[in-house]
Amino acid sequence: MTSFQSTLGEGDEGIAEELAASQREISIAEFFEKNKHMLGFDSGARGLVTAVKEAVDNALDATEEAGILPDIYVEIEESGDYYTLVVEDNGPGITKEQIPKVFGKLLYGSRFHSREQTRGQQGIGISAAVLYSQLTSGTPAKITSRTRGAAEANYYELVIDTDTNEPVISEEKTVSWDRSHGTRIELEMEANMRARAQLHDYAEHTAVVNPHARLELREPNGHFKFERAENASLPAETEEIRPHPHGVELGSLIKMLGDTDSRTVRGFLQEEFTRVGAKTADGICDAFRDRHYGRELAWSPPARGDADLESLVADAVSNKPADATDAFAERVSAAVRERESLAYADVEALVADAADTDGDVSFGSTVRENVVDAVWDALVADRRADLYRRVDAATSNQKDDETVDALAERLAEKFGEETPRDRVTRDELAELVGRAAEQTERGTGATVGETARENVVAELWDAARTVADDLPSVSAVADDRNLARPLLDAMTAVDVMAPPTSCLAPIEADLIEAGLRKEFDAEFYAAATRDADVHGGDPFVVEAGIAYGGELAAEGPVDVMRFANRVPLVYQRGACATTKVLKDIGWRNYGLDQPGGSGLPSGPCVLMVHVASTNVPFTSESKDALASVPAIEDEIELAVREAARELKSFLNKRRSMQKRQQKQNVIMDVLPKMADKVSEMTGREPVNVDDSLARIMNNVLVERERDDGSVTLTVENHTSAGADLDVTDIVSAEPAAVSDGTVVEMDGEWFVKWKPTVPGGEEATLTYEVSDDADCDLSVSGVEDAKLTINQ
Repeated sequence: MTSFQSTLGEGDEGIAEELAASQREISIAEFFEKNKHMLGFDSGARGLVTAVKEAVDNALDATEEAGILPDIYVEIEESGDYYTLVVEDNGPGITKEQIPKVFGKLLYGSRFHSREQTRGQQGIGISAAVLYSQLTSGTPAKITSRTRGAAEANYYELVIDTDTNEPVISEEKTVSWDRSHGTRIELEMEANMRARAQLHDYAEHTAVVNPHARLELREPNGHFKFERAENASLPAETEEIRPHPHGVELGSLIKMLGDTDSRTVRGFLQEEFTRVGAKTADGICDAFRDRHYGRELAWSPPARGDADLESLVADAVSNKPADATDAFAERVSAAVRERESLAYADVEALVADAADTDGDVSFGSTVRENVVDAVWDALVADRRADLYRRVDAATSNQKDDETVDALAERLAEKFGEETPRDRVTRDELAELVGRAAEQTERGTGATVGETARENVVAELWDAARTVADDLPSVSAVADDRNLARPLLDAMTAVDVMAPPTSCLAPIEADLIEAGLRKEFDAEFYAAATRDADVHGGDPFVVEAGIAYGGELAAEGPVDVMRFANRVPLVYQRGACATTKVLKDIGWRNYGLDQPGGSGLPSGPCVLMVHVASTNVPFTSESKDALASVPAIEDEIELAVREAARELKSFLNKRRSMQKRQQKQNVIMDVLPKMADKVSEMTGREPVNVDDSLARIMNNVLVERERDDGSVTLTVENHTSAGADLDVTDIVSAEPAAVSDGTVVEMDGEWFVKWKPTVPGGEEATLTYEVSDDADCDLSVSGVEDAKLTINQ
């Protein structure tokens, strides 16, 4: 079959014009109309979950930005093949002018250019849900919004014109609404509830990482309420920051250079980047000079017997009085010999100082240049000796003197006309050392390996001088990628303080644990929040949480919860960097079962990972999975391992307590029988086996004795460590004369409480008075059950 392309040029004049005429601009709305899957609307089941997610995310962002604790209601009603989704929030509302643009225009939002943490950023989510609704049901979106203080709410019905990416309003009016402020959106769409599990996961996971929010979900087969955690407050307010120097990509740097108003590189660094003050900017500028201009190697002054510096300087001076010339030469010679080593720029500076000292005779630029050249020639006359010392120091005892001398000799030959002022970049220096090493190997047969070469380069580079040449202007760097690249390398090489976390609102470990406790009935909880790191100029924080045991399902793989900027990621788990990292961890080291030694562990456990960033790297516009970014993956692993170490300690301790309890049970099987036998043989009263058990097992013993209205609690600590206890005796009558304790009455019972601290090997006595017919119930906390014996 003849292809269309193969016919080009065979007489069809004007084909290029014909092709050009068929080309046209495509609106973003039209593009996503044909690529709904890119936004997470690839099926009716998933489309419904995605619509809920986008609407709830918007509601959470709006309420938090307004300083309002979120109260969000989600309702899904079935009507044949269609479902109606309603999402209401108690946010600040949206102004009348903005409602059509927010819901009826893709890529419209306030957060895209903001460098601070938000759930939404691109301005696509909720308008994509509107687009999906109109495409599958043919009905407009219905939006109601009321701002604080407004008498009525604004009501709109609208669709998106996919050709122009503009809202088309079919109805606009004001209505009464029982909410004093907030927003309500109603969407009808072709959908199904096959993803009910993912919908419930999204709601539950949202409640875990947003303990400050109240969320209600009503769907055809269920009604769920997720209350806010006790004393939960709004996340810390975030502040927009400038990008961080570490991680900025070359193209972004060039764009920033082109957009800035700064003229100097130093000013650009301080004005456009966070954490760059004057000192850090100077360090980056010096590193830029090193990469752009190179450094100047410094050489030792010649010995007095090797060169008469005063004569050399005097010979370089012409047409000046003899006494002035001699004094000038003496000053230059003395300044040179005071220095351990000098680079070309050092020679220029000291010659200039010596020339300026004599106010009566002027030593002009030509004279100074001649003197500098004369002194420089004397300095570099024997580079070999200096290089020998440097090579010997770099190679230590690994090379014999012959090899060191041969390498120094050949390296000295590389400097001269090809290296004016002996100025080289590090790469150029490495090339010179490499060539000299190869010649040495050919000439002597001795091997100068890569490590030795690198050490020699490092030794020479550290001894070289950073130049003081003026840097290129910002505009020059912006126009030349070969200048921008060394600037970027310099920014990366210099240590810069970690980015501020004021632009981020991580959940924090205590609230992660509170969220897990609120939604999961487990035996153990742990959480970890890492310090901020940076990727692509954007700071990020990784957090991890673990819940274990209790009522969690013991069979099957652990439950993995993934989050980004407090938003649950419920799809594409296998494609997510979080899952990849969790699979690569050796969970057997932390006490969890891991079939085959790799993959997700099994057991009654929930693993949670949250990544907070000003720019989360997702794998696609649907924001279902984190992209594989090494810096973020490393932090995920560190956060998870930090929480997992606490789990390991808990499991080890629990196993130890189980063994202790087993031992205690064995003793308790034998001890009463022994006590009875001893009593029978001696005729004495049987001993209290609980007291004996406490001493044998090194337990904490709490014992109550009652005598004519007086109650005495004796706490004996038979362990080697101190014990901080909470002791509570619940009595049915009002107590009196309580020693160092408190009394709380509740529903006809009195709680007598003490908090004694008992050192190891010592005891404490707690007393109170109560009627003899009063009932008492003793409870003790602060020590493991296996290490506690209560006798009451």
